[in-house]
Amino acid sequence: MDNSDEVREFLTTRRARVSPEQVELPSGPNRRVPGLRRTEVALLAGVSVEYYSRLERGSLAGASDGVLHAIAQALLLDDDEREHLFDLARAANASPISSKRRASAARNVRPNFQFVLDAITGGPAFVRNGRLDILASNALGKAVYSDLYESPEATLPGKPMNLARFCFLDRERADRFYPDWGVAADQTVAILRTEAGRDPFDKDLQDLVGELSTRSDEFRTRWGAHDVRRHATGTKHFVHSLVGPLDLVFEGTELVADPGLHLLVYAAEPGTPTAEALSLLASWTAAPPTSAAHSTSAAHPTSAAHSTSDLTKENDS
Repeated sequence: MDNSDEVREFLTTRRARVSPEQVELPSGPNRRVPGLRRTEVALLAGVSVEYYSRLERGSLAGASDGVLHAIAQALLLDDDEREHLFDLARAANASPISSKRRASAARNVRPNFQFVLDAITGGPAFVRNGRLDILASNALGKAVYSDLYESPEATLPGKPMNLARFCFLDRERADRFYPDWGVAADQTVAILRTEAGRDPFDKDLQDLVGELSTRSDEFRTRWGAHDVRRHATGTKHFVHSLVGPLDLVFEGTELVADPGLHLLVYAAEPGTPTAEALSLLASWTAAPPTSAAHSTSAAHPTSAAHSTSDLTKENDS
């Protein structure tokens, strides 16, 4: 497969979003399309109509950086959308073999990296890939995401725990965990759409999108919008089943030694109710696991659910 459909739909949806007034062009009385015409985008980008039409039909291979920047400016793309356009161009020029190697490398975490996660004790921390599979976590991360670890939809046998399955297929838990489910859903789909632009050959991602599109109308609608988002910094709002609302800031980075894997670390502002709630969760998870138990927990997510049940009993007592 190639990414021509992805390119065509992304450029078409972005073009439809921009009005002539936004780019200081006359609107005219008889416009039959929403947003800009192809001729107007070509004019703004300084390329021929024929060349832009070829790009919008999905043929980004060979497009220069200068042309891509000009198209991004003409369509008023934000930073995330601009980077997505460049990802689409890189993918159009990449071989399926190199993309498959990248996808394969983004399935596992190096064993020693778990020690790094375990050393982070002040806030939740975990490693995920672009498909939103949670591949490793520290103890506080498992405690904060206890609903995820207990979700039968997110913890399928033989597959990593997945945040997108949790969000769209376990709505009872997800609606309780995310105080604004719509925002969480939008962000989830935008992250997956960004990953699809980076690697159109990732079969695991294709399978996940196909499953979610089949089983969730909410996902399918959002997927068709072609919105993208980089998940590098921001705030998260959760409602934990034991300690209540959590308002967290986070920072994320792609691991240099493991392309495709992202480390995310959350923290609470000192002196806030969230900081007190994290301290309470940390006290419940403070006992260091034995090496054997640690390995079992990593291999069998249900052990985290058992731990959460124990915490519930302790809280009730």
